[in-house]
Amino acid sequence: MTEGEGATPNGGYLLDNRQSEAGERFDALSALLDPTTLRHLEALGIGPGQRCWEVGAGGTSVVSWMAERVGTSGEVLATDIDTSRAAAAARPPVEVRVHDVGAQEPPGTGFDLVHARLVLVHVPDRERALRSMIKALRPGGRLLVEDADPGLQPLLCPDEHGPEEELANRLRRGFRRLLADRGADLSYGRKLPRLLREAGLRQVEADAYFPVASPACTALESATVRQIRDQLVTAGLATDEEIDRHLANVATGRMDLATAPMISAWGYKA
Repeated sequence: MTEGEGATPNGGYLLDNRQSEAGERFDALSALLDPTTLRHLEALGIGPGQRCWEVGAGGTSVVSWMAERVGTSGEVLATDIDTSRAAAAARPPVEVRVHDVGAQEPPGTGFDLVHARLVLVHVPDRERALRSMIKALRPGGRLLVEDADPGLQPLLCPDEHGPEEELANRLRRGFRRLLADRGADLSYGRKLPRLLREAGLRQVEADAYFPVASPACTALESATVRQIRDQLVTAGLATDEEIDRHLANVATGRMDLATAPMISAWGYKA
């Protein structure tokens, strides 16, 4: 899904792009978040001949949209630690490159727009990653950073009215525990406007998106829990029986499942 998602300091992954469930997660996240992301990108302006850098391009939907906007005279650079999924978009004007935004120098400069979604919250050196993205912008270039804030809304089921919802929220606490143990900042999203201003960006604004019930939320939860099942059990955060019961509850489609708020913040390089 994202560059460094769930990454441990030694490079391990909680949510690995190469696991079989990863494709399901990408599809669900695209259905949930693309309308918000593309609305912001549209407002910031992407046109023919422009150069864009998509940071942590685990999937292809945003990259493909950018490519249509910049046309053959433009450039879209898509980077990730694991480019196995993004590689499907690797045709002009798209270049796909392996890159660690939190550990390496930016892969270029003079970009008109840089975008990262659900990336920095998981990167150990978030400050360096943010500096790198800003450094890559041309004067007047735009930066859009979108990150979750699980600490702001930590529940999978905000309406915890029965045992199914109680179990769902307990497993979600286990998921947050695994993320925190791997260095994720679960309150990072709310900090973005301040961090962008402190980094020198101008005209900084932000908003948040918080889906409460959607078929995509259901698909995302099912794929995520199956992907982290072994880690939950190994850490003593859930039993196999509890996970099976939760997945069966989710599969009924009768639970109102939410995601953590995704906070989008944007600004212009002076």
